[in-house]
Amino acid sequence: MQTVDYIVHNAKEIITLKGDNKARSGKAMNELSIMKNSAMAIKDGIIINIDNTDTIKQNYLPLQWIDAENTIICPGFVDPHTHPVFVHTRENEFEMRLQGKSYVEISKAGGGILSSINAVREADEDYLFELAYNRINRMIECGTTAIEAKSGYGLSTESELKMLKVIKKLQEFMPIEIVSTFMGAHEFPLEYRNNRQAYIDLLINEMMPEVKRQNLAEYVDIFTEAHVYNIEESRKILLKAKELGFKIRMHADEIEAIGGAELAAEMGAVSADHLGACSDEGIKAMRDAGVIATLLPGTLFSLRSKSYARAKDMISAGLPVAIASDYNPGSCNLDSMQFAMTLSCLQMGMTPAEALTAATFNAACAIERQDFFGSLEKDKNADFVMLDIPSIAFIPYHFGSNNVSKVYKLGELIFSRD
Repeated sequence: MQTVDYIVHNAKEIITLKGDNKARSGKAMNELSIMKNSAMAIKDGIIINIDNTDTIKQNYLPLQWIDAENTIICPGFVDPHTHPVFVHTRENEFEMRLQGKSYVEISKAGGGILSSINAVREADEDYLFELAYNRINRMIECGTTAIEAKSGYGLSTESELKMLKVIKKLQEFMPIEIVSTFMGAHEFPLEYRNNRQAYIDLLINEMMPEVKRQNLAEYVDIFTEAHVYNIEESRKILLKAKELGFKIRMHADEIEAIGGAELAAEMGAVSADHLGACSDEGIKAMRDAGVIATLLPGTLFSLRSKSYARAKDMISAGLPVAIASDYNPGSCNLDSMQFAMTLSCLQMGMTPAEALTAATFNAACAIERQDFFGSLEKDKNADFVMLDIPSIAFIPYHFGSNNVSKVYKLGELIFSRD
């Protein structure tokens, strides 16, 4: 009999998402590999085995039993697109949008991304860390056990490095996995609005090389859209990022289908995100190039959009779909992947099973961590949540409150509702 640290037992069911260890599409997104009358053995933070409860009890001796109390267990949620490092929220702009103010009007009044940039530039690292730490803790309470976190609210070498150093400190002190992305190409700062090329030169010749030298980010992201970085500008920046050894993510075709999805395919991006206006050609190009479509329904919901990304068409076409919160201070102040699942079902037509796959395993693939988490399988991290619900369909159905009772990372309890 093998000694283990924990045996998790007495679950209503364990949703393992066991399957091929590559991003899933088509019918595979509905296959959750649900186990009943089962238990999970954990040692050194790793799943040793999941099997019939009697089999687990016969073969493993735990130092501690973990009673799931008839909850449903599933992998921890993975949020592959967040912007948690900023100073102030912008609920005043939300109210202005409700009153009919346009983005341009809000920006001219000193709001928008420029407002966030000024505040981040003035804040010190400790203050930014404290704010982001509290925000990420709220994500953990909602069942998130891994996130991707971007810079992009500094848009100067000094302030972008400051944001990335905050993310690095969060990696050290938070109990969850945090993947770092440099997004200096989030906008053009005010001082470069009349000289876009000079800012692109700054990104290419100073910012990205220094980020790489200090090893502060794994990915480079860019906002490719008609009003921000066009295709040629994006290609130039991304080619330099690849030359420096960064992996690529992209904000693509959120508002207009300008070819962002196709560029993501050309660049070999790991993930293309938003895709609210993605074309048939873009869907096919991403599928053929192995790009994951990371959809952000919370943003479109917050902006009161009449149309959403074509999740069902993407899934049917064989394109793997992940979902994320897009947690940020302006367009989407959402920290719950459960509500992202609700919107995926109600606004994009996904099934609850597809939404769960998109929020766990495919989301892990979108940050290239599927070897470690995203599903509950032998030799993977024991990252899981206990959900006090009757079935997985209850998550998108029962929206507006938190269904999570406990959250575990590497087998250790990091949140309990009690």
